[in-house]
Amino acid sequence: MMNLFGNPDGSSAVDYTVNCAIGIPFATGPTHGEKPVNPVNHVLPAWDAITGVMAAMAILAAERHRRLTGEGQFIKLALADVAMAMVGNLGYIGEAQVNHEDHYSFGNYLFGAYGRDFETRDDRYVYVVAITKRQWQALCGATGLAERMALIEPLLGVDLGKEGDRWKARDAISAVLQPWFRERTLDQVHLAFEGTGVCWGPYQTFQQMVAEDPRCSEANPMFATVDQPGIGSYLVPGSPLTFSAVPRQTPTRAPVLGENTDEVLADVLGLSSGTIGRLREKRVVGGPIEL
Repeated sequence: MMNLFGNPDGSSAVDYTVNCAIGIPFATGPTHGEKPVNPVNHVLPAWDAITGVMAAMAILAAERHRRLTGEGQFIKLALADVAMAMVGNLGYIGEAQVNHEDHYSFGNYLFGAYGRDFETRDDRYVYVVAITKRQWQALCGATGLAERMALIEPLLGVDLGKEGDRWKARDAISAVLQPWFRERTLDQVHLAFEGTGVCWGPYQTFQQMVAEDPRCSEANPMFATVDQPGIGSYLVPGSPLTFSAVPRQTPTRAPVLGENTDEVLADVLGLSSGTIGRLREKRVVGGPIEL
């Protein structure tokens, strides 16, 4: 049996009330400087999502334990504990206790290495990352800016082959890269980076993602187009997991209200067709609703 709740003491909590208490809003959004100013809530319900995955994993682990030992279990999981554990695993708790430092926002920079957003000539945005030395070399090679980047090292006393030094020199690196991106369209950036090993991705709205990204299309076997009565046709994802022994199930439409009433009454409650018919005549049950 699984019991999900908000705080470890059993009190109420949701993703937003947990997220506000663990420092993340002060590490999100525009650069804050040395003081926490204007906390920013991100729209992704990260702790809800992680808690759901963790709950499923816990149930599977408990079921495996029962099959091996015959022993059942009562599982408890608090949303706040998931968030606190993840923040600890990411090192923010240790940073606060050991270094006596808070982790404030640095805008869209990738903390600790190099990563930043850039605007293209056709008013699109891309994000470029150079965490490893190989990624850094690929970025310098694809943009043709290796010599200019090398000039940064003696000026700032850094070695850009090291990710920590790329973090220190992030503003100087960005100043060199920014004109390169501003002179090119998104398609030209894609062409320049294709096959080079540069780690990058385009910013996309939801509509742009659906219209432009093959990963969000039927070219990706995870997706199927479903015709949902009363709504229309749209892409629906199946499981992102692929098993070699079990084929991925194709997504199907959701049932309309009342569509499975007779099936539930017969299979779950064991009612006869005559009893179900009398319930319908008395309008105790109904459906399916036509849309």
